[in-house]
Amino acid sequence: MTITFSIEQLASVAQQILDQNPSKVILFNGEMGVGKTTLIKQLCKTLGVTEATSSPTFSLVNEYQTLNNQTIYHFDFYRLKKETEALDMGVEDYLYSGNWCFIEWSEKIENLIPLQHTTITIELLPSGERLLQLN
Repeated sequence: MTITFSIEQLASVAQQILDQNPSKVILFNGEMGVGKTTLIKQLCKTLGVTEATSSPTFSLVNEYQTLNNQTIYHFDFYRLKKETEALDMGVEDYLYSGNWCFIEWSEKIENLIPLQHTTITIELLPSGERLLQLN
C-alpha cells in the first residue's frame, strides 16, 4: 500500500494502515523529523489509547493500554550503540508477546526483528506531504 498524505489526513492514514491488518510488530523507517513518532501517536489514538503518548528516546520503550486492554509498546532505538543493549532490556519478550510493537530505528536491532513483521517507510516530499509505503 502506498499513500501520499498531509499531516491533516493523519487520522485517516492511521485507520487505513490498521484496515490492512498489519503484523503487530511494525517497523517505522524514515529520516529524523519525517513524522514517524507523530504517526505512531495517531495509531495509538486510533487503537484506543487515551493517555498522552510521547517518544521513548531516553527510556527506549513506552507502554500504553488501549480502552479494550490491548498493550502497545513503542520503541525508539536511536540511542542504542549495540544490539546487546536491546537484549539486556528484554526486547525479545516484548517482540514475541503478541502485543503491538511500534519500532523506530529498527536497523539498530535488525538481527532481533521477528520474521513476521510489517514495515512502514515514510518520506518527506518537496510539497511537504509524506509518502508512506506499507509492506
